Amino acid sequence: MTEQTVTRPSTTGAVDIAPGFTVVAIGTKKGLWLASSPDRSEWKLSGPFFGTLEVPSVAIDTREGRTRIFVGINDWHFGPTVVHSDDGGAHFSETSFGAIAFPKETGTSLERVWTITPDTADRPGVVWAGCEPISVFKSTDSGETFQLVQGLWDHPHREKWGAGFGGPAAHTVVPSKQDDSTVHIAMSTGGVYRTTDGGTSWEATNKGIRADFQPEDEYPEFGQCVHRISADAEDPATLYLQNHGGVYRTRDNANTWELIENGLPSNFGFSVLTHPTQGGTAWVIPVSNGDDRFFPAGKCSVYKTTDGGDTWQEQHQGLPELDYNVSLRDAEGVDHHPESLGIYFGTRGGEVWASANEGESFERIAHRLPDVLSVRAAYIPPESAA
Repeated sequence: MTEQTVTRPSTTGAVDIAPGFTVVAIGTKKGLWLASSPDRSEWKLSGPFFGTLEVPSVAIDTREGRTRIFVGINDWHFGPTVVHSDDGGAHFSETSFGAIAFPKETGTSLERVWTITPDTADRPGVVWAGCEPISVFKSTDSGETFQLVQGLWDHPHREKWGAGFGGPAAHTVVPSKQDDSTVHIAMSTGGVYRTTDGGTSWEATNKGIRADFQPEDEYPEFGQCVHRISADAEDPATLYLQNHGGVYRTRDNANTWELIENGLPSNFGFSVLTHPTQGGTAWVIPVSNGDDRFFPAGKCSVYKTTDGGDTWQEQHQGLPELDYNVSLRDAEGVDHHPESLGIYFGTRGGEVWASANEGESFERIAHRLPDVLSVRAAYIPPESAA
């Protein structure tokens, strides 16, 4: 049988994806919400889509002259899958046999799509997915179908990779902007791995990253519980990393890592974001390094660096003074707006916060949603409108 695309109309109203609008996709414990705005001041919120299903991953792809919203869903009856919409949520499409599936010979079933990552603008059609069990899939047809990256699946370390609190997952995929054969991934637990040959072979690149939950060997070759990595906008050899404990930077393409946590209220957290055009600029959202896993002292703040992590500045204007919540690893995004970069994040308390000025001030654009698991945002350029 051949793959066919199945398109279904949505029962929830679509959002506007006209040129100049900004769109935010919000995946939650129970469904998807979409928000759009012409000016990032007044927002229209639509949802829930897939109201009974968990949405652990979302992405917005504005390449190829259209705006495609990807949604990774966990259907408790049919299993995990990836669907997409090219019309702001009016319709969602998927391949008839599922966009992502393990080859039969692996004897493995897909458990969850943790992250969906469109590649760079000069690699149209390429989309990556990090999944559970620990695996990476690649699409070359704009996310219609995905193929298992066999080199990672066959890695000899696999039998020793563990599970983070949420499960054994490749949760971050970072393709190099300069070299289409280089990709970094992060997994829990396993750490950072890198390919420089397009995925045929992979090596662990964790030198300097601490695994404080392994007192017998705190600096192993692999096995670290890395929560997130993100690439610098200008220097291809520089990446930033939020570990289970510690914020790190590499300046040698992940060969070695160094701590850059001075000035932060906690070295624990789940996320790290980088500016898409300004080198040395990144954001983290600290979480208390204890059993409670709240914002430190209950204060919700974002921290920004403009010097590669040497110093950090708190950004708190508009955020609540007291908020015993947390922002999860995939619940953050930037919008690539040409006037000033927008920062977005969601919390397990069902709130979504937005900044139209690189974190100088925030406003709440959604609240009282289910636990927010994933957030992505995009400015719609003229050539990408529906």
